Amino acid sequence: MNQGRDSRARWTEADIPSQAGRVAVITGGNTGIGLETARALAERGATVVLACRDLERAGAAVAQIEARAPGATVRAVRLDLGSLASVREAAGELRAAYDRIDLLINNAGVLAFKREVTADGFELQLGVNHLGHFALTGLLLDRLRDVPGSRIVTVSSMAHHHGDIDFGDLQWERSFRGFPAYGRSKLANLLFTYELQRRLAAAGAKTIALAAHPGGSNTSIGRSGPRWMRVLGKIAKRFELGQSVPMAALASLRCAVDPGARGGEYYGPPGRFGMTGFPERLEPSARSRDEVAQRRLWEESERLTGVTYAL
Repeated sequence: MNQGRDSRARWTEADIPSQAGRVAVITGGNTGIGLETARALAERGATVVLACRDLERAGAAVAQIEARAPGATVRAVRLDLGSLASVREAAGELRAAYDRIDLLINNAGVLAFKREVTADGFELQLGVNHLGHFALTGLLLDRLRDVPGSRIVTVSSMAHHHGDIDFGDLQWERSFRGFPAYGRSKLANLLFTYELQRRLAAAGAKTIALAAHPGGSNTSIGRSGPRWMRVLGKIAKRFELGQSVPMAALASLRCAVDPGARGGEYYGPPGRFGMTGFPERLEPSARSRDEVAQRRLWEESERLTGVTYAL
């Protein structure tokens, strides 16, 4: 539901101001929405870092962006969000390379229909989509905290409306259901964003935290899903039921660069079922606004990852 602060009908790439002198780190930036986000920021002068699990694919993405944006500064860093050791190694590499980070876009995500676990034993979707990003953000926070205009953008999904947080079985050890588990991880993204924003504001940090949802788009996230899901994806693409990947990236981009965006806001397409449209400020689910759940998930995430925030 749109909250009505926006008066413009459309926010597009044309609204992105110059990003010269800014450093943007994008997880999963080698494909889909992450790649389009990286390309748009690089074209406007940002130094862009693709934090990706597969360095060969990331290298191909770097070359693709450089071809679209001659003179752009783009590099890749290996990051496997399913391994806390990899998260720490990537954070160390980024900290060594950059004294400041202006944008951290927590974009990468997985969707699984059978229960799998990360290297650290976390349920895969919660581990990658939330806990890996929680750890990475905390480890990089001092590179963002005092940078004017810096932002942490976390990509959630309309699936968060179908998620819940069961702290008695957070890792789905008793009974696993694929899409509800994905919804839980996307709800966790929002709970994390709101608790992070509250803590940043209380500490007087110059960084703000926002969340986005991309709407319906034919990206690769469902490539490991069952056959019926892949078929539905092809049908949706054939009959243009969703939107293009560049359109889907606009919500993340607006969170990252719109001067009018504020900490704690949530942007996405406002069309039917949240599938299509130019990004607007939206109202998330009531569950995502549960401050008790926000605090409890934060504490549990600190315990599970071993990462505490310097706030």
